[in-house]
Amino acid sequence: MKTYFLFLILSALFFLSLTVTGQKAVMKPELVYKIKTDTRLKTVSEKARKLVSSGFNAGDGYSEVWIRDLNTFTDLATKVADKEKLKEALLTFFKFQGKDGNIMDGYTEIKNASSGGVFYYSKLAPEFAAHKNTVETDQETSLIQALYKYVKATGDHSILKEKIDNSTVEELMGKALTFLLEHRFDKKYGLLWGATTADWGDVQPEHDWGVVIDSSSHFAIDIYDNAMFVIALNNYIDLLALENQKKPWLLIKEKIVSNTKKHLWDKKNNKYRTHIYLKDSPFPKDFDENKIYYHGGTAIAIEAGLLNKKQVKQAYEKMKANVKSAGAQTIGLTLFPVYPNGFFKNKGMSEYGYQNGGDWTWFGGRMVQQLIHYELYDEAFEALSPMLDRVLLHKGFYEWWTPAGEPKGSGQFRGSAGVLWSAIEQLNAQSVQE
Repeated sequence: MKTYFLFLILSALFFLSLTVTGQKAVMKPELVYKIKTDTRLKTVSEKARKLVSSGFNAGDGYSEVWIRDLNTFTDLATKVADKEKLKEALLTFFKFQGKDGNIMDGYTEIKNASSGGVFYYSKLAPEFAAHKNTVETDQETSLIQALYKYVKATGDHSILKEKIDNSTVEELMGKALTFLLEHRFDKKYGLLWGATTADWGDVQPEHDWGVVIDSSSHFAIDIYDNAMFVIALNNYIDLLALENQKKPWLLIKEKIVSNTKKHLWDKKNNKYRTHIYLKDSPFPKDFDENKIYYHGGTAIAIEAGLLNKKQVKQAYEKMKANVKSAGAQTIGLTLFPVYPNGFFKNKGMSEYGYQNGGDWTWFGGRMVQQLIHYELYDEAFEALSPMLDRVLLHKGFYEWWTPAGEPKGSGQFRGSAGVLWSAIEQLNAQSVQE
C-alpha cells in the first residue's frame, strides 16, 4: 500500500512538471499504476504472441489464410513469426490477383479445395487454391493495409519492388485500388458499393449461405467499405516515393472523405447511416433499418480519421449504452438493435448470432485502439478489461461471443489475438515510464 501511494505522489509530481513545461500528460497516475500492475495484460499479450507465431491461417477452425484476418495480426506477426514466410504470405495474394485488379479473400493448400465453393488457381502459386466472397468490398483494401503494416514494422521497402508476373507490387497495389474505382464505384454518390451485409459482415440476406453476388443481390453503400478505402488510400500514398505519384490518389481520397461525410453521416442521429441502396432494400418496407447502430463500421471510420475526438467519445458512450441494452459484455457487439429473425436466410444470422449482434473482439479491440489514439485512456482500459477476462476464463481467443458470454466459432482466432495485442502494446506505450 505504501508503494502505491509513493507511486501516486511521484507520478503527480511528474505530471505537474509536464504541465509547467507545457507538455501534455499522457495518463492519470491511477491508470498508469493499473497498467503496470495488471497481470492480465502481460498474460494475454504472451498468449497472443504464441498463437500468431504458429501460423497465418485465420484460426483453428480455418485452413485458409484470409486477407481481412491477416491484416489485423500483421503487426504482431512481424514480431513473432518468420518474416520471410509472412512476406510470402502477403505476396501470394498478388499471385492470385485478377486481370481486372481484384484480390481474393483467401487461399488454402490445394488439397483443401474439395470442401465446396468456387476455387481459383494460379500458375504463380500452384500449391494453393484461392476463393473470393464477392459480396465484400474489403479484400483489396485489407491487403494494402496489411502490406503497409509489414513495411512500417520491418522497414522492408524492397517488397514494393518485388516482381509478380512482370509487375511490381507497388503497381499491383495501384491496380487493386483501380479495380474498386472501376468496378465497385457509384458515380452518383462518389462512393464504393457492395452487396447488402450487416455492418462489416460478409453474408448477404438473400441466400442460405449468402457469399456470392447474383441477380437477387441488393447493392448498397456503407461506412465500413468506404472507411477501409480511405485507410488503404492513406497507406498507399504514404508508401509512394514520388510526389507526382501521390497527387492523383490524394485527390481521390479527398473526394471519398468528402462524400462519406456528405452522404453517410446522419447528423440528426449522430451516427452513420446503415446503407444507401442503389435501387431498393432487401428488407420489408416498414422496417426502419437506420435505427441500427453499426459498431464495427464506426470503429473503422474512426481509424480512417472521419470523426473528431468529441464524436469518438460520443460513439463510445453510444456503444456502451447498446451493450447495456443488449445485455452483452463488450463494445465488440457488432450492431444494435439487431436485424429480426428471418431477415437473413442464413440461419446463422439469427438475432444475436454471428454478425447480427454477435460480440466480436476482432472489432471491439480495434475500437479500443482508437480510444487510445484519441487519448481516451480511461475509456480504453474500461472497454478492454472484459475482453481480457474472457480470454483468460475460456483459455482462448474465440472468434465471437454471444451476449451472455458463450464462446463461438474458432477457439484460437488470430484476428482477435492480433487486435488485443496491439491494444495492449499501445496502452503500455502510453503509460508513464518509471
